[in-house]
Amino acid sequence: MSEGTRLGLLVPSSNTMMEADFTRGLPEGTTLHTARMYLEDTTVEGENRMLDEHTMGPARDVGTAKPDVVVFGCTSAGALRGNDYDAELCERIAEVTKAPVVSTIRSVRDAVAASGARRVGVITPYVDELNERIKASVEADGIEVVRIAGLGISDNFAIAMVRQGEIVDFAASALSGLDIDLVFASCTNFGAMAARQAISQRLGLPVVTSNQAVLEAALDRLRLLAA
Repeated sequence: MSEGTRLGLLVPSSNTMMEADFTRGLPEGTTLHTARMYLEDTTVEGENRMLDEHTMGPARDVGTAKPDVVVFGCTSAGALRGNDYDAELCERIAEVTKAPVVSTIRSVRDAVAASGARRVGVITPYVDELNERIKASVEADGIEVVRIAGLGISDNFAIAMVRQGEIVDFAASALSGLDIDLVFASCTNFGAMAARQAISQRLGLPVVTSNQAVLEAALDRLRLLAA
């Protein structure tokens, strides 16, 4: 990638984790440019409101920074209305921003597919209604979600307050002993990217996290554009 490469990010307004994870993972010469989609409640109602009222305006805003690639930075909102809707939403964002768009839930699904895993365990900070949407999104690709366990947190700001050690302990308590090939830790405001190695060591399994998967997908897209 060349100097001056710009990565755009559409992130829920109360998310305090994703920008930090991205900043640590960006190569030299690539800058991050963020627009915020209003969201306080990580619930079906809150995310529907974000999608309908608070997504396209910020997409227009981040487009003025002329990003090379844009990330739609909410896993559960991407899964909320099904995988086809997520693809359509990314197309609409691409039209407004004039840049290719990378979806978080699609990036996770691609990472799971690339791993060859067929049976996965999922941990999330979410309430059950959102867990159901995540499970359906992953299983639409023919992957079996053996178990999905959530912390039941509906205050999005509070999700980032869950400590890494708590995430590792939660993964171990929820998924130990299951016949699974891979762990998926969902949510871009969850500190799972930094805890990924510890989760993997604790369970002896590969781990995909939302921020890790979508950052890798975005950087791959930037490399393709620069080739």
